[in-house]
Amino acid sequence: MLAVHFGAGNIGRGFIGNLLYHSGYETCFVDVNEEIVQLLNERREYRVVIADSSQEEEVVKNVRAINSKLHPEQVVEAIAEADIVTTAIGPNILPLIAGLVADGLRKRLEKSDKPLNIIACENMVGGSSLLKEKVFEQLTSDEKAQFEVRFGFPDSAVDRIVPNQVNEDKLMVKVEPFYEWVVEETKIVGEKPDITGITYVPELVPYIERKLFTVNTGHALAAYFGYYYGVDTINQAMEKGQIHDLVLGALKESGKMLVEKYGFSQETHEQYIQKIIGRFSNPYIVDEVTRVGRSPIRKLGPNDRLVSPARQYYELFESQPIHLLKGIAAALLYDFQGDEEAVQIQSMIKEQGLEAAIEKYTGLDSASAIFKGIVEQYNQLKNEK
Repeated sequence: MLAVHFGAGNIGRGFIGNLLYHSGYETCFVDVNEEIVQLLNERREYRVVIADSSQEEEVVKNVRAINSKLHPEQVVEAIAEADIVTTAIGPNILPLIAGLVADGLRKRLEKSDKPLNIIACENMVGGSSLLKEKVFEQLTSDEKAQFEVRFGFPDSAVDRIVPNQVNEDKLMVKVEPFYEWVVEETKIVGEKPDITGITYVPELVPYIERKLFTVNTGHALAAYFGYYYGVDTINQAMEKGQIHDLVLGALKESGKMLVEKYGFSQETHEQYIQKIIGRFSNPYIVDEVTRVGRSPIRKLGPNDRLVSPARQYYELFESQPIHLLKGIAAALLYDFQGDEEAVQIQSMIKEQGLEAAIEKYTGLDSASAIFKGIVEQYNQLKNEK
């Protein structure tokens, strides 16, 4: 079985490529980094180290690679022969591979009537749907009709912490033990790909929100509270009882909202929260608070990890999610000079005042209880310093 995987970076090799190997696939990585492509073709294998006390090491074999910049025609041929296509290249790059994917799928139509599924494994909502949209922009109406029948673009939610790392061995990658890969089965064409580690679900949105409002919310809060209290890394932040309790309190609030909204089991969700807290506390993963906290404007957006769960909590229970609001306040106090967005927020607060900044970045109505709660928490934190 052949898997074509776009993106030979740490997540591609350490997460998706690793699972494909354990599922019996030969994996053909597609990338533009010539050094990595050459190394994969020379060695045909690489090492994955689990970041925990075991430091367990496994060797992923049966791999090769194509430089899509130098040899696009080889990528087209590989897609035409593939049993599955996956990506881990980043949301901004997805549209850039649409032409190549479209050409590969056209070629496949000429050679075979076997269905094929293309799964984007990106840290975004609707990655496969976006790729499909961009692929379909390249097609005639006849091709669109054929593609609809033959090719599936099921959305997925992926979760594994792969920290920034510099290794002597350029192909070796260190990953946390935990991972989750959830795929929307209703958009699969043909048989479901038999891949170890995939969980198929009828509807993806509950799982995307569960991950976004637990993992991403908790990670961001550990970063902003960590920075506020003068801590360098996420695991150091979680060692501080005060920060640990603030993050846990926020995840209990977002969890209460998720259980009410989607009917998750209370007990199962509490176990999920504890598992996530454990991941943030992993001493074998050194992740700087300034890396995890970067781009606070995006993270303070109305539909993102901080404001959305707080707003939804208030709508459901008509009470203030104090820990989430304190986290939003900590994000507004985040003044790391190496982060353009943080500098921009501080500049706006200084020039136009806190309330104008909250209104602009969170989209919240200044008359709302949530808005007032953020102002209150901000002033409390500011006075603590």
